[in-house]
Amino acid sequence: MSESQNPKTDGNEQMEKLIPLQVGSMTPEQIAQVFIHLPVDVTFVDEGNDVRFYSGGKHRIFERTPDIIGRNVMNCHSPDSVQIVFKILEDFRAGTRDTAEFWIQTKPDTPENRMIHIRYFAVRDKAGKFLGTLEVTQDVTEIQKLTGQRKLLDEEK
Repeated sequence: MSESQNPKTDGNEQMEKLIPLQVGSMTPEQIAQVFIHLPVDVTFVDEGNDVRFYSGGKHRIFERTPDIIGRNVMNCHSPDSVQIVFKILEDFRAGTRDTAEFWIQTKPDTPENRMIHIRYFAVRDKAGKFLGTLEVTQDVTEIQKLTGQRKLLDEEK
C-alpha cells in the first residue's frame, strides 16, 4: 500500500487519499474537521485578492456566506476600511510587510462586549512568492481574563 492512501475500516468506503502536508498527512475530511474545530476563524484570500476559503464553525465571529467565494475581498469590506485593506495587501504583495493585526470591541461598555483579535498574514511559498493572505480572527475575551497559571497536571481527573 502506498503512503498516500489510508484504507478505511468500513468495507463499503473507498480508500481515501491522504494529502501530504509540511509534516505528516491528513485526509480531506480530517482537514475539514480541523478547520471547523479550531478556536479561530480562518479566511484565505488568493494572490489576486479573491476569497478562496473560509472556515466554518459554531461560533464564527464575522458571518460569512458561500457567495463570497470567488469575490474580490475589497467588496467584502466597508468603504471606510477598503483602502486600508488594499494597502495591507499591496504591502504583502510587495514583500514589505508580512503581518497586520487589529483588535476591536464588539459592544463597548456593555456586558455583551467581546474583544476580537484580527490578524492578517502574508502566505508565501518557499521561494518567497506571494500566494495570498490568511485572515485569522479570534475572540480573546476569556483569554484576557487569565491570571497566574494552570498546568496540565492541574487538570481534574
